[in-house]
Amino acid sequence: MSRRAAAALALLVLILAGGLALTAPGSLPAAELSRAYLPPWEAPPFGTDQRGRPLWATLAQGASVLLGPSLLAGVLVALAATLGGLARCLALPWLDAGIALVGELVGSLPRMVVVLVAALLLPGGARSLTPLALVWAALCAPGAIDEAAAVAERLGGARFVEALRAHGFGWARIFLLHLAVRNLRPVVVRQGAEVTLQVAFLEIALSYLAQADDQPSLTHSDRVRSWADLLTMGYPSLVLDVPTGHALALGVGAMALLVVGTHAAVRAARAR
Repeated sequence: MSRRAAAALALLVLILAGGLALTAPGSLPAAELSRAYLPPWEAPPFGTDQRGRPLWATLAQGASVLLGPSLLAGVLVALAATLGGLARCLALPWLDAGIALVGELVGSLPRMVVVLVAALLLPGGARSLTPLALVWAALCAPGAIDEAAAVAERLGGARFVEALRAHGFGWARIFLLHLAVRNLRPVVVRQGAEVTLQVAFLEIALSYLAQADDQPSLTHSDRVRSWADLLTMGYPSLVLDVPTGHALALGVGAMALLVVGTHAAVRAARAR
């Protein structure tokens, strides 16, 4: 796939997810038990749940829960990786040592344990994915910074900057264009896209575990549904004669769409 086609595909996935998030209702529609478990061809576009409510509302609410925090985490990690790569080209040993020390301390923390502790510390009325996404981004940032710094080091670091300065290029053109856009872009975009996908799957996993233990969700309020609800509703159809296969297909399809969009964004940013 060409970079242009990959970029168009990634943008299309982002527009679809953003459209779902923006159109998400504040609460699910009223139940209509006579329309329970209708397949998509009888209740377009995605069918209904066990209480006759359209599944598109659950899909849209799930997108509104995870889209914003996931993108925020990805952007923060990408920004941290960019700054780490640029810092390696400044020829400041004390700065490199400080970044390495912070990276060692943060990188040694167990991510899931820290995220769960942060989730449990949140007050019950303030459950949201955003704080957990920020914690996850902070834990992932050291690895992204190290990889971007290694890329800058292979370019020559400060020697690369001095060589471009000798050709008359200004600081802004060197750091923003030649370093950030042309050389660090592939690794920065990949790190940001991977963290975006990780946070999205983190929300689904935490919501699924909360439902399995019959506990309140750690990532959203009780009146909002997650994509984990689609999986919980649909998986019994694999072993029982329950007409919820369309819910499972919708949940898996939504997750697959995120994976496709992430890989398309990485491919669009690959080096020439």
